[in-house]
Amino acid sequence: MNVFKELYEDARNIKEKDPACRNLLEAIILYPGFHILVFHKIAHFFYRHKFLFIARLISQIGRFFTGIEIHPGAKIGKRLFIDHGMGIVIGETATVGNDCTIYHNATLGGTGKDKYKRHPDLGNNVMVGSGAKVLGPIKIGNNVKIGANAVILKNVPDNATVVGVPGVEK
Repeated sequence: MNVFKELYEDARNIKEKDPACRNLLEAIILYPGFHILVFHKIAHFFYRHKFLFIARLISQIGRFFTGIEIHPGAKIGKRLFIDHGMGIVIGETATVGNDCTIYHNATLGGTGKDKYKRHPDLGNNVMVGSGAKVLGPIKIGNNVKIGANAVILKNVPDNATVVGVPGVEK
């Protein structure tokens, strides 16, 4: 029953954050950012219970329908808002805090240099702009804003705004 409460919160969050969303039913039926959260919750359940093939299958079906790829091992906090989602990638060891926003074509990925923890950890209330790449086992603090097309390869402290290639705090 807790899963349904979380999904209701996710839908309500979309309604509150997206001025184009007119009501909860629209968020549930029409928003791929909501759909991928449903797929991810199911896939993550199977991943946690070591049914890895089924978990990946469900996540790939979700990717097929939404254009958003969230590995079933990724840990996603409450009320994630994925706006225009197409092209978003979230890697297996990534964590996303509560109340985050991720725009289209963003990547929370690895650099190919690390073995175990390979993907970033986002704090709470983080905004990742369109096309941004946050790469490696780094920590992004709370209330951080990452600009569009930024490439972030190092830790970012709380309350910072980071832009550019490579990312520079402003």
